[in-house]
Amino acid sequence: MPANPTGLPPRYLRTPEAARFLGLSGRTLEKHRTYGTGPSYRKLGGRVVYSLEDLQAWADRGAKTSTSDPGAGTVLPAKRHQRASVDTSRR
Repeated sequence: MPANPTGLPPRYLRTPEAARFLGLSGRTLEKHRTYGTGPSYRKLGGRVVYSLEDLQAWADRGAKTSTSDPGAGTVLPAKRHQRASVDTSRR
């Protein structure tokens, strides 16, 4: 079954609309974009847009059924995270 059963073209939201869709502030969504912890986005000219499908998929990564449920994935907070360092001394 297609993701868009109505046959309409995909809908893209600008940052303020996308933030409202997720229940976040626009600034928080901008921080997620900066740190690479947020939903996928597209640059169309100078505009940042988000597809509804990408927003929903990102939000679904944080779905849990209880506080002890590890869930399928994690939605990280909007802050800088340490990347795993690569040991280059063994060349």
